[in-house]
Amino acid sequence: MNTRTLGINGPAVSALGLGMMGMSDLYGPADEAESIATVHAALDAGVTLLDTGDFYGMGHNELLLRDALRSRSRDDAVISVKFGALRDAKGGWGGYDARPEAVKNFLAYSLRRLGTDHIDIYRPARLDPDVPVEETVGAIAEMVQAGLVRHIGLSEVGADSLRRAQAVHPIADLQIEYSLISRGIEDEILPTARELGIGITAYGVLSRGLISGHWSKARQFAAPDFRAISPRFQGDNLDHNLALVDALRGVAEAKGASVAQVAIAWVAAQGQDIVPLVGARRRERLAEALGAQELTLTGDDLSAIEQAVPVGAAAGTRYAESQMHHLDSER
Repeated sequence: MNTRTLGINGPAVSALGLGMMGMSDLYGPADEAESIATVHAALDAGVTLLDTGDFYGMGHNELLLRDALRSRSRDDAVISVKFGALRDAKGGWGGYDARPEAVKNFLAYSLRRLGTDHIDIYRPARLDPDVPVEETVGAIAEMVQAGLVRHIGLSEVGADSLRRAQAVHPIADLQIEYSLISRGIEDEILPTARELGIGITAYGVLSRGLISGHWSKARQFAAPDFRAISPRFQGDNLDHNLALVDALRGVAEAKGASVAQVAIAWVAAQGQDIVPLVGARRRERLAEALGAQELTLTGDDLSAIEQAVPVGAAAGTRYAESQMHHLDSER
């Protein structure tokens, strides 16, 4: 496994990270034993960056990661945790809380659930509209000084917020959606991150399975699965987007690779400062994703990929309208 460094101030991590959300939440039922086996397989393959959130399954995902790491050295993993999303007992959503006192509270619970004395990268899942980003980052910085957090990250913030946060404390990385069909960061956010020396951990590189090559119009959603209300998976939007996948399939077959491998490799090829996160829930999907590392994309390959899936080609927004307004990155 190759490694990359998250920005100029962040840790060295595997060139591919594992996003664990789907093992607990939002993509329908998951098999816990298979999830733990997948984490183990990732670690065995040299994947060090493990991304979770305290609200994934209302703590379940952190407990799952704790169980997966029981038989491994804590030093084998770089644990990235998102916090701040408010949930209720039925799994509903209640906004975000990133007040300084909330930061310290959320962190204390995460440390206990994870069974660790520190978190490697700690980040608010979204900006709290009622709390200046400087106050949230300042509170995490106090936790860095206390030795409870090693690095500070952000998620789904725009260029201005990146600058304001960086002025308070060095930011290791920005976690944000980036894929062949979600390229909005290229205009302003990515150049700003590079100017400031902030790395990118790219989630949604397969657009929640939509451009994996495994999705079909006939596929049924197993509740609860938020893709059932995701605009890109609906009606004519889905037909349009799957046509893009079919075009990409031709490029992949010419390379002797899968569609998913080409989509992941494309993200990785956009810069050494970018680490794709793959949301594999099963070992077979992880093995496929790891195969992306074996792909070398030439200039002609990149041109063919972008001809198959041009900038802005996707139909539908990446979240439902009710969620889009929480994204500082989209303002």
